[in-house]
Amino acid sequence: MTATTQAPAVVPGSRAHTDGAGAVVPVQTRSARPTSYSPEDFGAPSGREVNWKHTPVDRITGVLDLAAASTDASVTITAPDGVEITTKAIGEAPRGEAFVPEDLSGALAWQRSSEASHVRIPASLELSEPVLIDVTGVTELTHQHLVIEAAENSHATVLLRHSGPALFAQNVEIIVRDGANLKVVSVQQWDDEAVHVAAHQARVDRDASLRHVVVSFGGGVVRVNPSLELSGAGSHGEMFGLSYADAGQHLESQVFLHHKGAETSGDVLYKGALQGEGARSVWIGDVLIGPDATGTDSYEANRNLVLTDGARADSIPNLEIQTGDIRGAGHASATGRFDDEQLFYLQARGISEDEARRLVVLGFLTEIVQKIGIDSLEAELIAAVEEELAQEGTR
Repeated sequence: MTATTQAPAVVPGSRAHTDGAGAVVPVQTRSARPTSYSPEDFGAPSGREVNWKHTPVDRITGVLDLAAASTDASVTITAPDGVEITTKAIGEAPRGEAFVPEDLSGALAWQRSSEASHVRIPASLELSEPVLIDVTGVTELTHQHLVIEAAENSHATVLLRHSGPALFAQNVEIIVRDGANLKVVSVQQWDDEAVHVAAHQARVDRDASLRHVVVSFGGGVVRVNPSLELSGAGSHGEMFGLSYADAGQHLESQVFLHHKGAETSGDVLYKGALQGEGARSVWIGDVLIGPDATGTDSYEANRNLVLTDGARADSIPNLEIQTGDIRGAGHASATGRFDDEQLFYLQARGISEDEARRLVVLGFLTEIVQKIGIDSLEAELIAAVEEELAQEGTR
């Protein structure tokens, strides 16, 4: 496919300014970022660009190497009867219908994935069991482009799981057609030193809905950036996230919710816990309410719980509104330590301090876990949180 979109200007992540010959100003809004299917159109990030400045670029150079040899990721797809599983080459629809790379890693994953796995839920099919997509990592550089398509009036859940070692660049393209109801859950449980850089881009059509959930526990550097466009009138989108960062881990999500059609609604909530020296989480939330998105109702929030000294959470909510005819829009962010009043309340009723801390953390994170809607996975994640807390108690 030929690149049809704007290439970066002289300084990556910047564009020409009208005052002064050759002057540049940083791109400030998510919608204005340069996009291209060609890796050569993106310069290697320095860490000063708006979309890379919170990422430890020196730790992910392996997935940004234009000259490095790579292979397609190992993928196992288990699906209920009726689900169609095929592959799509570059230029073969619907690959590229709802995805265009906005950084170097996305462009590399696009070009290096010779055959994209295509999971299609046919029209009006309602699945009682989830489609399971297992990605097993290896130590060598791998790339993946995955297309998930929910046809008209279908209902389905897709669970995407990642495990093992990894040096992995990934694109996930999600298409939710008219009247469909889709849930996509992406769980990152990599080995400790894994590097995973991913872009999820979704389009939701008329009267359709998508719930997108990102859960990141394992890995050295995990950057999963979801983008959701509510293009059809009456469409609805939910974007939820859960992360638990240990010492030395960097867990990041740059979230973009674009209200494009009229009468759309969106809800964004990401929660994270951090413990250990050098534990780091980054959340950047961008909501754009376009000029034609009249009647929009939108809200985004990020909450972080810092459990130990030496951990850091960066939280940056942004809201851009291009029409005055909306129902409501807002954003919020909060990062803090344990609420002393909550701990006192529990301890005053005979609960030990360690147990009180455990209950507070579980209560804080369970709100996101319960939105997944897969009982076995919810139980597994609660157990994973318990294990993380137990390890914190031994430090």
